[in-house]
Amino acid sequence: MSEPVEALLFDLGNVILKIDFQRTTTRWAEHAGCDPKALWKRYSPDEAYKKHERGLIDDAGYFAALRTMLEIDISDEQFLDGWNATFGGPIAGVEEWLAPACAALPSYVFSNTNPAHELYFRANYAELLKPFRTVFTSSGIGHRKPDREAFDYVAQQMGVAPGRILFFDDALANVEGARAAGLQAVHVRSNDDVMAALRPLVPGV
Repeated sequence: MSEPVEALLFDLGNVILKIDFQRTTTRWAEHAGCDPKALWKRYSPDEAYKKHERGLIDDAGYFAALRTMLEIDISDEQFLDGWNATFGGPIAGVEEWLAPACAALPSYVFSNTNPAHELYFRANYAELLKPFRTVFTSSGIGHRKPDREAFDYVAQQMGVAPGRILFFDDALANVEGARAAGLQAVHVRSNDDVMAALRPLVPGV
């Protein structure tokens, strides 16, 4: 039997905010004057990407790595423009559960992200994220999902036993990592999955 849920923990991308990385590679291709499909094929979340998300290299360092990977020579400003183009606004229906959930239970966000994206979403979605007690970022804490250390750290900072945290993420690997760390977890394939999991816990959802 599952323990009673005392706190909620949400991924950001494709749980609260729409993320579409093809928007990024398309914008880079526009800046570079090349085929976006070619960039999409060349791109992969490599070791530099993971270091960027752990805060081990800065934005300029990651963009330098991208120049080599993608074989394009665009400025840091152009890389940043494309990098932030990934955001597509709030997920449809998120307004149905976000405020009630945050009012009913201590609620937090944990995102694998990087300094540039954190600056962007904190500036552009401040009101949307305001009800959450804390937004944890991988680059801020030095750990990425699905690593055990990431979930252990966040649970400790929340002050809640892992088994009493309900975690939501669209990436199955992160859901499995959370469960391995002792959290209860929901694999989010649509907003309906979030709503269904919250209904027994949150009045008005």
